[in-house]
Amino acid sequence: MRAIKSFRTVVFGLAALLGLAACGGGGGSSGASATPGITSTCSSPAGCGSVYVAVTDADGDFLSYTVDVLSLSLERADGTTVQALPVSTRVDFSQYVDLSEFLTAATVPLGTYVAGTLRLDYTNSDISVEVSGQPQAARAVDAAGTVLGIRDVRVVLDNRGRLVVAPGRPALLTLDFDLTASNSVDLATSPVTVTATPALVASIAPVDEKELRLRGPLVSVDTAASAYVADVRPFNHPSARLGQVTVHTNASTAFEVNGQTYTGAAGLAALSAAGAGTPTIAFGTLTTAERRFDAAIVQAGSSVPGLSQDVVTGSILSRVGNELIVRGGTLVTPSATSDASRFVREAIKVRIGAGTRVFKDGPRPVDVLGLEALSVGQRIQAFGSVTTENGQRVLDATQGRVRMHLTHLLGTVAAAVPGQLTMRLGAIDGREVSAFNFAGTGVTSSVDADPTAYEVATGLLPLNTLMAGDPVRVFGFVTPFGVAPPDFAGRTVADYSQVRSVLAIGWGATGTTAPFLSLGSDGLLLDLANPAIGLRHTLRVGPVVRDLRALPAPPRIVPAAGVRASFVVVAQGTSRMYADFAEFVADLTLRLNGATRLRGLTATGQYDAGLNEFTAQTAVVILD
Repeated sequence: MRAIKSFRTVVFGLAALLGLAACGGGGGSSGASATPGITSTCSSPAGCGSVYVAVTDADGDFLSYTVDVLSLSLERADGTTVQALPVSTRVDFSQYVDLSEFLTAATVPLGTYVAGTLRLDYTNSDISVEVSGQPQAARAVDAAGTVLGIRDVRVVLDNRGRLVVAPGRPALLTLDFDLTASNSVDLATSPVTVTATPALVASIAPVDEKELRLRGPLVSVDTAASAYVADVRPFNHPSARLGQVTVHTNASTAFEVNGQTYTGAAGLAALSAAGAGTPTIAFGTLTTAERRFDAAIVQAGSSVPGLSQDVVTGSILSRVGNELIVRGGTLVTPSATSDASRFVREAIKVRIGAGTRVFKDGPRPVDVLGLEALSVGQRIQAFGSVTTENGQRVLDATQGRVRMHLTHLLGTVAAAVPGQLTMRLGAIDGREVSAFNFAGTGVTSSVDADPTAYEVATGLLPLNTLMAGDPVRVFGFVTPFGVAPPDFAGRTVADYSQVRSVLAIGWGATGTTAPFLSLGSDGLLLDLANPAIGLRHTLRVGPVVRDLRALPAPPRIVPAAGVRASFVVVAQGTSRMYADFAEFVADLTLRLNGATRLRGLTATGQYDAGLNEFTAQTAVVILD
């Protein structure tokens, strides 16, 4: 199982994690080493530091959101601009739900950084949404309806949260390209229209902890230090060398090298034997204080997607015999181009057989599972060879392998007793339940998995806080095909207090000059009778979506206390950050002068129905 550090509210959207370490960090606790392939703008090594950039995205409303990232620049207080990304890369931000990924490890001058700009190119974007269980293509336009091209997304840091890069003092910065706040989806058009006003959220410390992934070729192994160094080469890029990162391992690190599984030192030895240049992937965590990357899972060689076999990643929507259907999955092919990975909207058939090896993610990978382990709803990564039969893509994995990934359920509690949770499913790994066909999952057809009463075995996990109707999230693995009930083996259960809520409201393309009944440091009170309110006016608590205008009274939006929080005002293409809610409100009050119009507000946090109060950990307002 991949390490999951926290089940607190997950921030919607795209994030970038920047860790700035001193130059020449080598294999020490900083985890940084020399950065070949990065052009330094420093006058001398003593005047520079290393910047780690990683991207992530939380679960949102998109099946794919692929755009070209052309550049990332950082701006110092003296006006100097530093380029932190030397090559353009194509990124599907929707694929980064429960993890972050290293994007680059650049060299930058020392100093105080006050702003950053991400340049995006939507010209060849590939955006998909789900409509009645089916993937549908969408086009991105601006507020005027013009198809998007290149957009610069700028963020200005809070005055008290600027990024200081000093000798021997690493720093961290989190950038969040908030897809929910930045995009409004209109399903009534053909094709589906996504109105985008890109907004960035930033802070000098991560708002949420997530697993971190590092991809790139092996540079060297230090068995004595239980560590190895890898070049950063993200997003299946064929040749980029975007700096180097040291990966630390321990006795419990799970390795899969060229299809064989190992643990601890044996895995590191196998990695060393594979040699420099071997493709690697590491999943782990970055220790904030030490800037050290520790890996829980390492994959290398042919175990890395795209090296020598075609790979399909997605959820099993149905199974008949030894044929699995994956719809809306990601296909990675061995390729010399940067477009080796792509989202496929149509169904992909995955064929398995007696020669298929089945793995399950975990502290100690298991490769003795039978084919029955692969059941409906399970998230998988299948290795094989893709052909086309009667117009449909077919991945032949009969002599390949299938890796089972941790699967994410979202729904509401139907009943909870010690050892078992019964759910009304809302989604599986972000896919609508209507997309799945559970035929054959049960011992008999009469006990096939029922999404309205989905049975989760929870073992000794505490369920005492769960009440009927509460939103709930569960992580684990689907019960083997033909063996249910129970339908699912839960590893982690997150109750109502840990399920994120999202409040989203828009006032159309023209916006409104009077969005609030009251506006102060104690909170925001929406005017839900405002006739300018557009298509968006929802309160989402887990899978439960309510119309804001149907609530007995407007909810008050108040700041979260005792946690990291970010509040953003977006105007004229620039996002201004505030860690202090009162300062955020002061800026917003000054701008809403009767002439400036507010077009959208999105907040993430927790909703208390009893108090009719929304406690926001993040809030983004977009002004016209």
